Amino acid sequence: MPNSRKLLLISCMISIILVSNILVQYPVMIWGLENLLTWAAFTYPVAFFITDITNRIYGVITARKIVFWGFFTAVILSFYFATPRIAIASGSAFLISQLMDIQIFTKLSNYQWWKAPLASSSLGSIIDTLLFFTIAFSLTFSFMGYEDSFATESIIILSGSLEVPRWLMWAFGDFAVKLLVAFILLLPFRLIYFTYQNKSKA
Repeated sequence: MPNSRKLLLISCMISIILVSNILVQYPVMIWGLENLLTWAAFTYPVAFFITDITNRIYGVITARKIVFWGFFTAVILSFYFATPRIAIASGSAFLISQLMDIQIFTKLSNYQWWKAPLASSSLGSIIDTLLFFTIAFSLTFSFMGYEDSFATESIIILSGSLEVPRWLMWAFGDFAVKLLVAFILLLPFRLIYFTYQNKSKA
C-alpha cells in the first residue's frame, strides 16, 4: 500500500474522530431534537466506512494499523479540543468497536459485498454507542470529572410514564442515525470497491 494512501486514510480517520468528539458535546437544537441527537451522529459512522473500505481493499492488517494510528493521534488531540472524559470515552469506545468491526467484516468478507460492511458497522455502532455514552455522561463515571448537567438532566418520555437522563435518549437517537448512515454509505462503498476491483483486473 503506497504511503500517500496510508497517510490519507490515517488523516481521514483522525479528522473524523476529532470532529465527532467536538460535535458530541453539541445537541441538535433544531426541530425539537435536542433531547434525541448530537451532531456527532452524522459524522462518526464515517469512521466505520474508512475501516471497512481499508479492510476490503488492503486487508485486515492495514485496517488495524489505520485504527491504531487514528486511535493514538486522535485521542491525544481530543484532550486539547474536547474534555479529558470525552477523550477517554471516545478512545475506549473507538478502539473496541473498530477492532470488533474488523473482526466481523473479515468473517463475512466472502459473502455478498454489502453484508460485511453493513453487519460490521451496525454491530460496531452498538458497541461504540453503549461504551461512549455510558463513560462520557453516566453518573456512574462521574469520578472522571466533567459532569454535563444538561446531558444528565432527566426528561420525560412516553407521555409522561418514564423519566430518563437526556444522554440515554442521545444514545438511542445517535444509534438510529448511525444505522441510517451505514445504509447510505453502502453506495460509496460499492462504488469505491468495484472501481478498485475493475482497475486491478485491467
